[in-house]
Amino acid sequence: MEELLKSITMGLVDNPDAISIEVDEPDEEGVTVYHLHVDESDMGRVIGKQGRIAKAIRVVMRAAANRRDAKISVEID
Repeated sequence: MEELLKSITMGLVDNPDAISIEVDEPDEEGVTVYHLHVDESDMGRVIGKQGRIAKAIRVVMRAAANRRDAKISVEID
């Protein structure tokens, strides 16, 4: 899952070396939180106009997680 998030994000940013992902342990509801960190100059590219790209990233990640019977959340920091 982490590699999928990284590969999606690499296509969007100018500085792919600045991408870092932190993964939290699942909480009591079984939701694993992925914290995506990108360079400050690439933040607008990852979020998109009115958050459309961020929403699309979350949809794709949730769909991939559902195929593995997992629950995830993506936070863009």
